[in-house]
Amino acid sequence: MQKEITAPQPLLDGSGNIACPGYAKRLLWEYNRENITAPKWRIKEWDYYYIGCDEHALCLTIADMGYVGALSISVLDFLTPTQFTNSAVSLFPMGKMNMPRTSAAGVSSWKCGKTHMTFEVDGDTRRLTGFYRNADKKGHDVSFDITLSNTPEESMVIATPFDKPGYFYYNQKINCMTASGRFTVGDKVRKFYPETSLATLDWGRGVWTYDNTWYWSSLQTHLDDGSTFGWNLGYGFGDTSAAGEDMLFYRGKSHKIGRTRFLIPSDDKGTPDFMAPWRIVSDDARLDCTFKPLIDRYAPLDLKVMCMIPHQVFGYASGKCILDDGTVIELKQKLCFAEKVHNKW
Repeated sequence: MQKEITAPQPLLDGSGNIACPGYAKRLLWEYNRENITAPKWRIKEWDYYYIGCDEHALCLTIADMGYVGALSISVLDFLTPTQFTNSAVSLFPMGKMNMPRTSAAGVSSWKCGKTHMTFEVDGDTRRLTGFYRNADKKGHDVSFDITLSNTPEESMVIATPFDKPGYFYYNQKINCMTASGRFTVGDKVRKFYPETSLATLDWGRGVWTYDNTWYWSSLQTHLDDGSTFGWNLGYGFGDTSAAGEDMLFYRGKSHKIGRTRFLIPSDDKGTPDFMAPWRIVSDDARLDCTFKPLIDRYAPLDLKVMCMIPHQVFGYASGKCILDDGTVIELKQKLCFAEKVHNKW
């Protein structure tokens, strides 16, 4: 049985540990950062947005990783299919980026050279603006101005401890927000129309162990009747005995499901073949889908002592998902991503 939190409460006790691990459908824990007992350089805080439609997508990150701050951008073209990723890095921010304590209000903003990003939350509206200098290999600049609205009533929220005292991860994933706006790559303009574009927020705050691996998948789409549907699936790190983060989203409501696994095929040498079809399943049989890859966003950062090795794979999911009331949602070639990421940070 997974533990659902239903009442507001502080996240951390006086020793910097999660007072009550579990999951919630709203942001009920108060991120009391002052109770963290770990060194400042171990604290990691980020806001990651994925904005997409069937033709293209934009991934944006503002992150304070303690000894490294980053502004990251990815541009994906699903028709070509191609992608590029870049990150502007600053050293030792250690809290100076002043990341908000809640996802529901505040401003995340940072500048690194001529590259800058601002994510502003005002009620139900989120505005994402910024400029990235020389973002791709051709030297094209990227600028963006995107508005998100129609925040669903429920989301995925989880408080996960690690075995090491004082280490934890507090996370909210908000799927299926309506997106509108534009971004430019050089002189080429690409638009997000609210009828066809959706966005997801990955809001993370925590103290992470040095060496870890996670698996994560996110889907957001419109069904044939116009209803929004999505999922958040993930595992691989921390003590998840209280709860996992696997959840379906339908018409703004969250539906908790069992633990999932990503069945990634391997080649003859046992190396994962990320571009071969995957299977994603849950242990309660409420999710069973095939995943056909299109793009592997492989953008490693390897500084030896510190590394981030991501395989964020974009592709199409087909299969079935079962809601709390037994309703079966059939998916046919719905765009999503699934990833395996190894970090030493």
